[in-house]
Amino acid sequence: MKVNCPTCKKEVKWSTESEFRPFCTKRCQLIDLGQWANEENAIPSGANKDAETSLPYMNIDIEDIEEMIAQQEQDFFNN
Repeated sequence: MKVNCPTCKKEVKWSTESEFRPFCTKRCQLIDLGQWANEENAIPSGANKDAETSLPYMNIDIEDIEEMIAQQEQDFFNN
């Protein structure tokens, strides 16, 4: 399978041989990281931030989050 690098749009083979996938190089990976760090990239959130923080799942501990992530990784690689 081939994907386009999110930074430079160069075609990248999606395999274990592609060390920086989905990026084509470490440089593109670091450019993207810098954009996130500078808040040039963001994940859109709802208009009412107070409503988001009052959701019941916001009281979850870090251990529960880590467990959910581990389960998702297992499910992803088993498919």
